[in-house]
Amino acid sequence: MVEIRVPTLGESVTEATIGQWLKKEGDTVAADEPVVELETDKVSVEVPAPAAGVLSKITAQEGDTVELNALLGEIGGEGASSGAVAPKAEEKPASNGAAAVKETEAGAGQEVEITAPSSGESVTEADIGEWLVKVGDYVKVDDPIVSLETDKAAVDVPAPVSGTLKEIVAEAGATVAVGDVLGIITSGEAAEGRAPSAKPADQTQETAAPQTEVHQNQQSQGALSPAPRRIIEQNGLDAGSIQGTGRGGRITKGDALNALNQVSQQQEAKQAKAPSAPKELGEREERVKMSRLRQTIARRLKESQETAAQLTTFNDVDMTAVMAARSQYKDLFEKKHGVKLGFMGFFVKAAIQALREVPEVNAEIDGQDIIYKNHYDIGIAVGTEKGLVVPVVRDADMKSLAQIEKDIGDYGRRARDGDLKLEEMQGGTFTITNGGVYGSLMSTPILNMPQSGILGMHRIEKRPIAVGDKIEIRPMMYLALSYDHRIVDGKGAVTFLVRIKENLEDPQRLLLDL
Repeated sequence: MVEIRVPTLGESVTEATIGQWLKKEGDTVAADEPVVELETDKVSVEVPAPAAGVLSKITAQEGDTVELNALLGEIGGEGASSGAVAPKAEEKPASNGAAAVKETEAGAGQEVEITAPSSGESVTEADIGEWLVKVGDYVKVDDPIVSLETDKAAVDVPAPVSGTLKEIVAEAGATVAVGDVLGIITSGEAAEGRAPSAKPADQTQETAAPQTEVHQNQQSQGALSPAPRRIIEQNGLDAGSIQGTGRGGRITKGDALNALNQVSQQQEAKQAKAPSAPKELGEREERVKMSRLRQTIARRLKESQETAAQLTTFNDVDMTAVMAARSQYKDLFEKKHGVKLGFMGFFVKAAIQALREVPEVNAEIDGQDIIYKNHYDIGIAVGTEKGLVVPVVRDADMKSLAQIEKDIGDYGRRARDGDLKLEEMQGGTFTITNGGVYGSLMSTPILNMPQSGILGMHRIEKRPIAVGDKIEIRPMMYLALSYDHRIVDGKGAVTFLVRIKENLEDPQRLLLDL
């Protein structure tokens, strides 16, 4: 007997609604075949069968609200204990989840589908960023052919086989779900230079209308999951006018909520007296749709401000000792470890020492509880052309200065190339951001929720300071600690920054663990 349980749905999602069972008790299911659809306030997620067998029991009914890891049902029968099913001989597993091949060998002239890959457990859809090739172009296997944008990062989808791009199914700007067909490649060298076969315009129009009619009829007949049905019925919405984004065009809870929000906005607009027509953009202005990554950044920053009682405290640090050590050992360090000695490694080590002394800065609030972290996973904010991402250096307290610098350098390169994995940007306990690389003198960073602290670095600037009874010119940097005042008191925040200052002004303290 194998249990079907609620999977992880994202870092901030703790519960979901049973939208629809795709199988009923007694049905035979294959491993990884979708069996039940869960709906959160953000996305609709299909839960696959963990093993092949018979759906022997459904524990949670449609419309029920379930928490993470809650029992949904059970699978019994032969093969249920193995949790895996060997692929059929005539099937070829998808390459990196990006294509479905109908036969073991893709022969010349065979049509191979390019499908949207999975970009992480909590990511179920993406936007088509841009096609890197056009219809009729010849591509080699594993060449990037289309860029997808999720709310976390940009992902390039490689060509599953060598051949000619015959058809683009999903155009730039379209939203696609995991597994959706993006395009078709005619495989083989013989396909190079072959003209694409275009569908007649009148044929496309003839087939599009019946499909729209079928979709509207299905929705009007009540083919809805319980969660969106309740929203539609309680608010008198027209199901036929709602465009479903779920698999097969089904209306999800999020679609119903978006429709309700649009109706409310339209009603408010009618009530308001508009003195003039909406402004039309001229040649000197441009309207560009926000990328998913930028939308997520905006939403999370606003949620952070509204959730935490944020406060920022400042200090400055004399960087003379760190700069001297870096200047003295940078060549030897790079020769031995193959990586440049930067400032960030010193700050990570100094922050860990301070977090040990002030553990509430390394904690988070969960409801009415405080979760103290006994590990140190330090997020490093990295700016890219598409927005800010925060990859995490795992178990930084167990790593050498050289390994920390290697990890940060690798994350920075892959962040700018859009190659970071979703799991590499989740689960940090504390974050460091360096606005100094852009010339910032002082700033108040916003918390990376649910963390309770973030350290802001700034540019190094020579300033006159009092050293004993003398005035000297020293390289100084302002430090800023933004913290959640619900869990971190002012004393703890100030102590934290003072410890970082002491560790950086006397780096031997880091070596001696003082």
